[in-house]
Order: sequence, then structure tokens, then C-alpha cells
Amino acid sequence: MRLEEKYENLKKYIKELGSAVIAFSGGVDSTFLAKVCKDVLNDSCLAVTATSSTYPEREFKEALELAKEIGIRHKIIKSEELEIEGFSKNPIDRCYYCKSELFSKLKKVADDEGIEYVLDGTNADDMGDFRPGRRAAKELGVKSPLLECGFTKDDIREMSKRLGLPTWNKPAYACLSSRFPYGQEITSEKLSMVEKSEEYLLNLGFVGFRVRHHGDIARIELNPDQINMMLDENIRKKVVSKLKEIGFKYVSLDLEGYRTGSMNEAISELINNVR
Repeated sequence: MRLEEKYENLKKYIKELGSAVIAFSGGVDSTFLAKVCKDVLNDSCLAVTATSSTYPEREFKEALELAKEIGIRHKIIKSEELEIEGFSKNPIDRCYYCKSELFSKLKKVADDEGIEYVLDGTNADDMGDFRPGRRAAKELGVKSPLLECGFTKDDIREMSKRLGLPTWNKPAYACLSSRFPYGQEITSEKLSMVEKSEEYLLNLGFVGFRVRHHGDIARIELNPDQINMMLDENIRKKVVSKLKEIGFKYVSLDLEGYRTGSMNEAISELINNVR
């Protein structure tokens, strides 16, 4: 199906909903979805952003600006994952607990607003990865218009560019909890270490990367075309010094580079049993 047809189908799908609450993080997918909802439903839609210690302050500020630029009604709520029983122990279905909490709160917002549907930004490419949060979405009746209308990540980026959205080329993002190996306890202090480390790399000019937290070790995953940048002696020394100052004892560079879901690689057999 041509992209224009997908786009028209998406607008028709959303129009038939009549009203919607959108889980809005300010990422590529949720920003595109919020824009289309605003264009189709006008004031009958509401973008909701949940703040927590797993959501960097930088991303939150950007979400505020994006909602203002789109012109959509915007509500801020709190959804602190570390308060969810079992979440901090970081089981392999950690995202299920997180999304259950988030979507339950979004449904409460929808009920208070007299809105029937809650939407998320899941797209067709997401089906190729381990995403236990999808189970929570199904259990709570959350709809995924981008997935149901066949939008891939590339489709979303292309249409975002056509619509003039600044997120069209924004690097993929996942909550800070994804930086920890399953089974390693997640704490607010560790989350802060990751956030500060990634903020520092971002300010140095790195894009599309992750700082994985392995106890005393920071494992940096970079886009392959930026590995040479890290090997510059001046930058390397700055990064090592800063990350040690933040609290890591050792700083390593993953030569395989950044890839989505790298924490899943060590537990593929367990994941297959949970699917």
C-alpha cells in the first residue's frame, strides 16, 4: 500500500474513534500520532505525558514544546515505575508492569474527560522485538492506530517530514530502564547515572546511542559511524573522566555498536518462553 493511502486510512480510522487520549512521550511515533489526532479530532483529543524517574528531563521538556507546537491539549501526570511492586527487580517482563500502570492511569484520564479510547504509538516494526508491554495494551483495550494501519518507522518518519514535524529524524528512544540487564535492580540513583552520562554524550555531539549500566561498568553503544569519534584521544579521555565522576568505575565501548534490544540478546531462550 502506498504511503498516501496509509495516511488517508489512518485519518479515517482516527475520525471514526471520535475522541482519544494519546500516550505522548514526544518521540517520533507519539508525536506523529498526536499531530494526526489534532488535525482530525481538533479539541476532542488529549495528549498525556507521564513523568517518572525513567523519563529524562530533556525528553520531558521537549514533549512540552512539541505539544505546544502541534497545538494539542496536553496533560501531565505522574507514573512512577519504581513504586510498582516488582518493577525495580527488573524481571524480563518489566515493561508489562510499567505499561499496565501507565495505561490504567491514561484510562482514568480518559474516563474523567469523557473520552472512550486510549491510543499508543506502537508501529508495525515494533512487532519484531520483545515487547511485553503489548500484553498490557491488549488487556486494557488500548488501540494502536499506527500498527493497525500498517505504518512502519520509515513511514512515520517520512510522513512526519511532510507534515513539518521536527521529530522526523529524531533518534529512537526507549525509557532509561532499558539500560539495565534483566535481574539487575533498578534504583533512582542508577537511573540518574545513566541519564547524566547520556546527556553528556549528547552534548558532545553523539546521536543514536545508549549507555548500558552493568554495575560498576558503563557499556557505551554508539552508531558505528561515530565509533571513530569516540576514539579521538581528547574525547575519549573526557568521556572516561566524566562517567567516572558520575559514579562508574570502568567505561567500555561496545564494538558491535548500538542496536535495539541488545539486553535481550543474553536471554533469548527465556524471552521465547514468555512470548
